[in-house]
Amino acid sequence: MARFPAILMMLSVLSATIILATCVSYGAMELAGEESNLKRAEQINDIQKKVSDLWHRLVYVKPVTSGRDEHTVYANCQVKPSSTLEANKSQVTGQVLFKQLYPDGKMDVFFDLSGFPTNNRNASCRAIHIHKFGDLSNGCDGTSGHYNPHEVNHPQHPGDFGNFPVKDGKIRKFRFNVSASLFGPYSVLGRAIVVHEQEDDLGKGGNKGSLEHGNAGKRLACCVIGICGPELWNKKALDNASRKKRRLERGGKTA
Repeated sequence: MARFPAILMMLSVLSATIILATCVSYGAMELAGEESNLKRAEQINDIQKKVSDLWHRLVYVKPVTSGRDEHTVYANCQVKPSSTLEANKSQVTGQVLFKQLYPDGKMDVFFDLSGFPTNNRNASCRAIHIHKFGDLSNGCDGTSGHYNPHEVNHPQHPGDFGNFPVKDGKIRKFRFNVSASLFGPYSVLGRAIVVHEQEDDLGKGGNKGSLEHGNAGKRLACCVIGICGPELWNKKALDNASRKKRRLERGGKTA
């Protein structure tokens, strides 16, 4: 609510700018000569740029963040088993972390989940998606269907992350340059991440469900995406780099 007065003020400035642009345009039409026409074009282009920049600030409102890095937005989702899940199903927990450079950067996501079966028979890929609502009052069932602001078929939704291989009962994976966003008119903040029991058929199942949700099965776990500081992301990135270094060192010794 606190930002509404600022938005109203910006709208007033925008309206005045548009009126000014119109006056300049019509006034300049009365001037004669090539030099005057060039000057008019420069004035109109300058005003159009200011109007465009103002609209950008209105539409792509940057979420309030903490920390020194004011140009990067971070978010966190603490995954927990669905409250309606049967006791004999996988109890998946963990984190999904988000990072995006404001205002034009692509979103990066890190998935760190555990609690999947460790036997080979159940070690297949699992689907993870962003769902429309951040309502966990009825477990993961309250999150509704996939977040689909453009009304397109699956797997073209902004939060269709696809399939993730399970290794030793865990998913640990970075995804870069995903199509979802933490800001702008289609922000995923406040929406839900849902971890499914089965693999996503990626829209190739030949039925209605395939084009809506990929026939990914039961909703095992979920969480609501919320804004956070950079500490969680930085820690995960450092831990991941350390693991890679250790693997390389072990490989070198083996060789």
